[in-house]
Amino acid sequence: MHKHMENTVVLGRQDFPALLAALQADGHRLIGPTVRDQAIVYDEIHAVGDLPAGWEDAQDAGRYRLRRRGDAALFAYTVGPQTWKRYLQPPAVRLWTACLTERDLTFEDAAEPAPRLALIGVRPCELAAIAIQDRVLLGSDCHDTDYARRRRQVFIVTVQCARAGNTCFCTSMGTGPRADAGFDLAVTELLDADRHEFVVEAGSAAGAALLARLPTRPATPTDWQAALAATRHASTQAGRQLDTTGIRDLLYHNAEHPRWDDVAGRCLACANCTQVCPTCFCTRVEDRADIAGRTSERVRYWDSCFNSGFSYIHGGIIRSGTRARYRQWLTHKLASWHDQFGSSGCVGCGRCITWCPVGIDLTAEVAALRATATRQEQGAT
Repeated sequence: MHKHMENTVVLGRQDFPALLAALQADGHRLIGPTVRDQAIVYDEIHAVGDLPAGWEDAQDAGRYRLRRRGDAALFAYTVGPQTWKRYLQPPAVRLWTACLTERDLTFEDAAEPAPRLALIGVRPCELAAIAIQDRVLLGSDCHDTDYARRRRQVFIVTVQCARAGNTCFCTSMGTGPRADAGFDLAVTELLDADRHEFVVEAGSAAGAALLARLPTRPATPTDWQAALAATRHASTQAGRQLDTTGIRDLLYHNAEHPRWDDVAGRCLACANCTQVCPTCFCTRVEDRADIAGRTSERVRYWDSCFNSGFSYIHGGIIRSGTRARYRQWLTHKLASWHDQFGSSGCVGCGRCITWCPVGIDLTAEVAALRATATRQEQGAT
């Protein structure tokens, strides 16, 4: 028996609501994929009927469309414009409040109780992104207490990919289309003319305990092989590839390459790529007070290295042009992230390609740098 089959069962489509109901019974709010504004978004769901049954997405550089399928698959889409980051590191967080009375000034931690969330449909690349944010926000000296509170309360249901999109390149980054760890439950949807079932793997004690309460049957070797075949098929569909060989040195040694001028001529510096990225973590803080000067609060907001004021220090803006900002983003994501956190900052989800208004493709930009760089510039020895 394959080691992963030990905690693996099969759940019928008719019994999938029992999985959601069990999570709700345990006090979890369900956050999952649903159709809104002609896109797959992550929002609170209450039942299976809220999932995007029979929908899939078509993506390319600067393009995203939903289209109907000829079946009732629940998880046939790839990824949409939102990421799970918004629930673990929200776009706005109140850090503290201060109140001035007649006698003294008091400060209060503004932290609210972290909600118990069950994230339904976390893709393997997105699971890898959560692991990256864990290293950044929990594994360093700059421990993010708000992130830690939220992260402890999360139950993760991963969906193994049976389909890849045209902007996906998780196979290049080693982040998909199958996840082997980091989840509480992992689901592979199997759908054909004869069946609609889910092969479900437990990845934690909490996941195994929840499975024990569901109407399942043990997975057979045939079930397991069908699940593996589904993800193998997805790996052949990835529409993009990124050659990561020596990529750190390639980017470090080409800071003055003319390709940066080329991409700067197309980039709008709109920050879409950083807003849809599941690993970007840049923020700013703002202090604001009431008109009477009696209360004040500090709030942290998402920010982006593409915003002109992000690199401002006393004396001026360090990266004043789009060329410098795009170079900073790409070099940090694919090169200096390794030095800081021990991995790439990219998981190959392809969102930055799809949601760039002018269709800039980071895999194409790296390929262009590699094609025109000298051997020395590529970091070869």
